[in-house]
Amino acid sequence: MFIQTEDTPNPATLKFLPGKDVTGEGQPPVEIARGGDVSGAPLAEMLFMIPDVTRVFFGADYISVTKGDDAQWKHLKPAVLGAIMDFYVAGGQPLIDQLQAGDVEERVYEGETLEIVEQIKELIELRVRPAVAQDGGDIVFKHFDDEDGSVYLEMRGACAGCPSSTMTLKSGIENLLKHYVPEVTRVEQYAH
Repeated sequence: MFIQTEDTPNPATLKFLPGKDVTGEGQPPVEIARGGDVSGAPLAEMLFMIPDVTRVFFGADYISVTKGDDAQWKHLKPAVLGAIMDFYVAGGQPLIDQLQAGDVEERVYEGETLEIVEQIKELIELRVRPAVAQDGGDIVFKHFDDEDGSVYLEMRGACAGCPSSTMTLKSGIENLLKHYVPEVTRVEQYAH
């Protein structure tokens, strides 16, 4: 089994491509931080056995692993590759239950606001998420404030804590949404 690795714009995160389904096409990505519930994610449990792994993000066909500040990839990468390879060679499924980590209850929008939110979600799904997935991350719509036109998005995977994520949000995504949805005035990072 050959596992490819790719750098991401976030120096603390590496993207691992095992050449197999991780969450599977059409399934939501899953992010788990160290100390989070790994009961439905045996691969995350294995990866967290490695000291200095702080976060694991499962995309359709990749795994993004984030390291602690003091760790170095030259020491950590072989252990992560070994864990992923051992897991797949043993026939493991990365996610037993499709879990969506940390989702808050969905807000209910009505009328014109509902149409605006649907437009925003569609743009994010079709134009933004595929691009950030290439960098080992994900962006999730959290909510739209129809009073001031703010859109709140959550950065996950390699995008969470990435030095360039604020620029991506402000220059890229904000400009895209403002262009197609005039009611949008700004895009903000969602804070838990």
